[in-house]
Amino acid sequence: MSEHTTTAPIPTLEIKNLVVEYRTEDGIVHAVNGLDLRIEKGKTLGLVGETGAGKTTTGLAILRLVAQPPGVIVDGSIHLNGENLLMKSEKEMEKIRGKQVSMIFQDPMTSLNPVTRVEDQIAEVIELHEHLSWNESLAKARDMLELVGIPGERGVDYPHQFSGGMKQRVVIAIALACSPQLLISDEPTTALDVTIQAQVLQLMKNLREKYQMSMLMITHDLGIVVEICDLVSIMYAGRVVEHGSLEDIFNNTRHPYTEGLFNSLPNLEDRKAKLKPIKGLMPDPSNLPPGCAFCPRCDYAMEICHTDKPGKVYRTEDHFVECHLYSEQNIGEKVIGK
Repeated sequence: MSEHTTTAPIPTLEIKNLVVEYRTEDGIVHAVNGLDLRIEKGKTLGLVGETGAGKTTTGLAILRLVAQPPGVIVDGSIHLNGENLLMKSEKEMEKIRGKQVSMIFQDPMTSLNPVTRVEDQIAEVIELHEHLSWNESLAKARDMLELVGIPGERGVDYPHQFSGGMKQRVVIAIALACSPQLLISDEPTTALDVTIQAQVLQLMKNLREKYQMSMLMITHDLGIVVEICDLVSIMYAGRVVEHGSLEDIFNNTRHPYTEGLFNSLPNLEDRKAKLKPIKGLMPDPSNLPPGCAFCPRCDYAMEICHTDKPGKVYRTEDHFVECHLYSEQNIGEKVIGK
């Protein structure tokens, strides 16, 4: 009898040891510092952290859109379906962007060209990547508008004739026009009110299932993470300090920073309870501490935290934390209390 060896499926996205710097006259800004990320086919990873953590830079690096200069991808690899994007030429990347990987940028108000009809902006992407005629591209553009809940005949309108929520839907239609395998979504609901937020998130969930695509959801909102993500990476000062499933991160919190994020949320059961914001500020990325970057703000900091960077310690196969409080022996025990 011959033995069958099963190879693990290739993930949609795999980032290893990504380092991105912005080299300015005032010094080097260390935006992303040895980042590892992995997203399987059809899964959504939430990348969570404060402003300045390096989340958007990570998204731009995947698309190779980090502004050069001053931005430089110094080290690491970014594999999309097994192919290293950092080895691709700019001409090759132009074919990949919008077709294999798309990004919904942070502000829908500024993502659209104000003097071009909405359907033309969607059709442009379709014509470029799918090599259809202009009329065929326009017809598909109107279908995409219908798909995101906008009547196709409104394609002749201009962005200023749409509300914030509808503009965001147009941006999503552009991003999904060529059925990408990976969708990067950067704070997709920031500019929207709560009701429209819920509608947009539901739309994105439906479209993810329809197209079986993978998603990287960049956000600071833990409510969005619960709503749409399978896995969560907590990012701080350019590194993932804790990673795991929703269950791991929400119910088996290990990193003091993750604990701080939860403690700074309002307590709906006790409305008189005071918020506990994380003390201090994110470190200056051009002058990071030699040890753990979170050390100056951490209530549990020890001597070693000031001098040595912590390595990964795994609680389960999927749940790891970068923190000196834990060793392989005690990672199962909860050292901090949420």
